[in-house]
Amino acid sequence: MTEAAKGARSGGSGARPPADPAVGPRLSGVERVYRALRREVLTLVLAPSQPLDEKTLSARFGVSRTPVREALVRLAADGLAISLPNRGTIVAPLDLTRVTSYFDALTLMQRLVTRLAARHHRTDELPRIETLQAAFADAVGRSDVLAMIEVNREFHLAIAETARNPYYSEFYGRLLDEGRRMLRLYYASFDDRLPGRYVHEHDALLQAVRARDEELAERLARQHAEQVAEQIRSLIGADLGAVLALVDPSEAGGRGAGGAGV
Repeated sequence: MTEAAKGARSGGSGARPPADPAVGPRLSGVERVYRALRREVLTLVLAPSQPLDEKTLSARFGVSRTPVREALVRLAADGLAISLPNRGTIVAPLDLTRVTSYFDALTLMQRLVTRLAARHHRTDELPRIETLQAAFADAVGRSDVLAMIEVNREFHLAIAETARNPYYSEFYGRLLDEGRRMLRLYYASFDDRLPGRYVHEHDALLQAVRARDEELAERLARQHAEQVAEQIRSLIGADLGAVLALVDPSEAGGRGAGGAGV
């Protein structure tokens, strides 16, 4: 489970994920490098296809190359980095040409797992989902983009897990993971100040599941996915550099191999 979700589960409705999960006096070198790089990949500080040079990162974090290498292996396992034979490691590319196919699959699975959640959930599973929704609303209120990305994933996946089909929830989880950086672009299109109506969409979705209203749950799940898809598609007319400039205007001119400092 993500760090944001752990905070949500343990802290109740006022839970807040840590402001910077890369900071912590007890973290090992591997964990510190991994968390910092993961945050930067998810928030697009490190651009798609950007090289992740072990020597540069070792100097940046003040560690040997061994923990850097182990952190990159973990990023690759997350689908956030790719190791190229004889060429080192790069940030996983973001293929915007597949957006339509991606959102077709995501919307279909979101409709399915949400409908089944309305049918099969147990009452004792709802408090966890409610806590995650409270954490999401809190993150939106603070414009904490990484927490928004992480807790949004955990909220939808928690609903999917009550659908009682591990094959569906596993595939849906993979789709949610693949879409995390596109979700960063989505939030950036609102200048990271997500309108409150989108928080209310989560509330309505949860209420439909709680009421075991399968038709309404499926319809709200479809609408929720489709409005995100439409917002992302509206950005795709620009080239990737221009889209990334939504996140940081300096990015239209390119990035160095080492990434931003911690």
